[in-house]
Amino acid sequence: MPDTTTIQDVIKELDVIIDESIKTNSRLGLFAYIYRRTTFEIASEIALGHFENNARLETLDVAFAKLYLDAYSAYKKGETISASWAYAFDHVGDSLTIVQHIMLGMNAHINLDLAVATAATMSGGEIRDIENDFNKVNDILFQITNELQDRLNRVSPLMIILDIIGKNKDEKIINFSMRKARKHSWNSAKLLWSLGEAHSGNTRNKIDYFVLKLSEHIQSPKSIGIRILLKFIQKFETKEVSAVISELKAD
Repeated sequence: MPDTTTIQDVIKELDVIIDESIKTNSRLGLFAYIYRRTTFEIASEIALGHFENNARLETLDVAFAKLYLDAYSAYKKGETISASWAYAFDHVGDSLTIVQHIMLGMNAHINLDLAVATAATMSGGEIRDIENDFNKVNDILFQITNELQDRLNRVSPLMIILDIIGKNKDEKIINFSMRKARKHSWNSAKLLWSLGEAHSGNTRNKIDYFVLKLSEHIQSPKSIGIRILLKFIQKFETKEVSAVISELKAD
């Protein structure tokens, strides 16, 4: 990967992954697009000075993004990466719903990478100094979640079945999962920070294993009924990655 030092560099690198995914019709581009959308929103908030410490938040955001960009690049080269990212990448060809593919990426990136990046960013400082800005990002993710939910119906028409069965519970599930992931990530970040970089390797591996187990549940839910329903929904989804991304972009 080229030298990535600013949030604009991150957006450019995500654009490269999205373009590659469109050309190869790879569903790796689904998470990459959602992540780009989120990163763009965070960049806009930084530009407006809406965080307590905007420079520090950008440093965190770049460190956070590099963990994903580096994992993507290493995977392409056949190198060893975290178990949770390897699982997400390995299952990109599975007949999963669009939401499942996106959530596999979110799970690895939020539950593992965000904790690692936050602890590293605050190394030598007090981690609670960044807590308010960390939580402000939750609000941005909440907004993106609502936007995502509305637009997914364009490419996954039978998602409405989940609306009917759960009375919009699908949206609540996605949002709850994200908020729960962010909370877990903050707790993990505090643990890694308290241990220090020289002593946190084993703990990081344990977190990665935990995240891997969550990925397995996302890929294949315990409930047979939910698995059958997701398979049914997937059959009627838009299959071309370019078309999915175009619809997710459209107003």
